Amino acid sequence: MDEDRFNMSVRKFLKVVGVTSQREIENAVREAIKAGRLPAGGKVKAKVVLTIGEVGLAHEVEDEIEVG
Repeated sequence: MDEDRFNMSVRKFLKVVGVTSQREIENAVREAIKAGRLPAGGKVKAKVVLTIGEVGLAHEVEDEIEVG
């Protein structure tokens, strides 16, 4: 296995995940505040599930995001 190529590919994937996820979170929170479904302060709970079926990976990350 080419470790450098693998590492770069993983980093590229994570960059796409990070950028698109941030955009989706920001848009969803703004819309929820605008629609009155979410107060403009406080926190929201977030959960990400990463799966790679071919290697049996199921990784979950849960945390809170401050809406401020």
